[in-house]
Amino acid sequence: MKKTFLFLFLLATIVKAQDRPNIVFILTDDQSYDLLGCTGNPIVQTPNIDNIAQEGILFTNAHVTSAICTPSRISILLSQYERKHGVNFNSGTSVSDTAWANSYPVIMRDNGYYTGWVGKNHAPIGNGGYDSGLMEKSFDYWYAGHGHLGFYPKDNHSIFNDAIAFTQPEIINEGVNEFLDINARKLKGAVHFLENRPKKKPFMLSINFNLPHGAGTRSMKLKETDDTIYKTMYRDIDLPLPENYIAKADIKTPKLPADLLKTEDRQEGYNYVDNPKDKKERYIRELEAMTGIDRLVGNLRDKLKELKLDKNTIIIFTSDHGLFGGEQGLGGKALCYEQTTHVPIIVFDPNATRKQRGLKSDALVQTIDIAPTMLAYADIKAPETFQGADISSLIKGSKIEVRDYVFTENLWSTHFGNPRCESVQNKEWKYIRYYKNNNFSASKEIKYAKEIGIPVNEMLYNMHDPQIAIYRDYIDAPLHGEQPVYEELYNLKEDSNELHNLADRPEHSKILENLKAQWKTEITAARGSGKPQVLRYTNDAYPNAKH
Repeated sequence: MKKTFLFLFLLATIVKAQDRPNIVFILTDDQSYDLLGCTGNPIVQTPNIDNIAQEGILFTNAHVTSAICTPSRISILLSQYERKHGVNFNSGTSVSDTAWANSYPVIMRDNGYYTGWVGKNHAPIGNGGYDSGLMEKSFDYWYAGHGHLGFYPKDNHSIFNDAIAFTQPEIINEGVNEFLDINARKLKGAVHFLENRPKKKPFMLSINFNLPHGAGTRSMKLKETDDTIYKTMYRDIDLPLPENYIAKADIKTPKLPADLLKTEDRQEGYNYVDNPKDKKERYIRELEAMTGIDRLVGNLRDKLKELKLDKNTIIIFTSDHGLFGGEQGLGGKALCYEQTTHVPIIVFDPNATRKQRGLKSDALVQTIDIAPTMLAYADIKAPETFQGADISSLIKGSKIEVRDYVFTENLWSTHFGNPRCESVQNKEWKYIRYYKNNNFSASKEIKYAKEIGIPVNEMLYNMHDPQIAIYRDYIDAPLHGEQPVYEELYNLKEDSNELHNLADRPEHSKILENLKAQWKTEITAARGSGKPQVLRYTNDAYPNAKH
């Protein structure tokens, strides 16, 4: 009798595991909302991504929490605002083992999922950050590089050297195929903790691009060996400049006060926006990269169908944030404007009903909602550390929304000129507040580094212990009464490009005061309680650390 009961229990466990959906999560890098056909771009060719939107749901009012790579990606992994998790390029910290144990990949693996990570990792995890090895050990399959991959990943990461392809989307595609298909070509660089993907386990695969990020598109060389996509596509089109584009030479009134946003200190890699010729060339490359990514999405769906996995595999697609392309003369990211915080979130569930297909939702959602939603689909309870919301009911067509306001922030305020700022918005109005920018000038640091003979990158990017205290004060000071030095108020329905600041208009004073009160509620909730679960990660502790 006991043997029979045990057999039935194990059988039920296997059936339940097989009933749980597989999940593929696709994350692009620096992809603005308008870089897809389904989001209104009339030029870019992304038919496969457009199809998953047409067969699933497109969230048209989705936002990141921080418009800069590392904190945004950690926010997705941990379902926490940066103000809570406390890790950025300027924080001097890495995610602790304790915090990492409550990341969606670890939780899903602990609950019976076979997990894989392919492409880019830009989250320092564990004691020693990228060198800790904790990230790699957290997956059953690992085929990724830390930091930037470049368009030709073999130039930067030996793990990819055995790939047949040379270009980023195609190398990532090889890793995706090996993860899914036991008969695919084995990649010598990939790390397998199990020889093959178990057929009786559901799987969770995270695909992470370093495109159309500037570090990738800048390194495109239009080589003879490159696919035609990356050599000739979009080059026979007279591409328009972005709406409200202003060349550097034509800026008469800067978008923000000069002592707040110090554009002279902007990272050199974003200076292509300063003139139309360079901007158009970079735009071509971004479009080419998106079409390459789109082809991978098509190949993924074909592979799932070939392996008879398509009927039970959910696909989620989003970006870590957007990017300025010269709109109002701006370049880079790390501000709270729509161009950088607004991203597409697309979810395709093959088991959705006909009524649940082809939906568009303007509900206010955020990328921190992705982890709790994946866990909900997997029938796994989300940990109390999560700050995001389960939006699976919205995906199924519910009209009951999960929040009335979105909170975004920028704590990456450094010598590169960006100010600290925070914003709170609803579907109609957005309020942004800025704090005094006391950072020393990157252009001066470069000047003196060259005079003395110090490597410029060491001067600019090394992180030292005192900066931990500065970053911590960035987090705490607004909660303890620090006042803004500049404020903005925008009517998003009438001014979606955020051209007209209404903060000083008396007729909108009540709206402004209401949003300022809501800011206090949102920032307090974003900070949460308790100390940040981080580890020291500076060049003082790890002289060879890369941040």
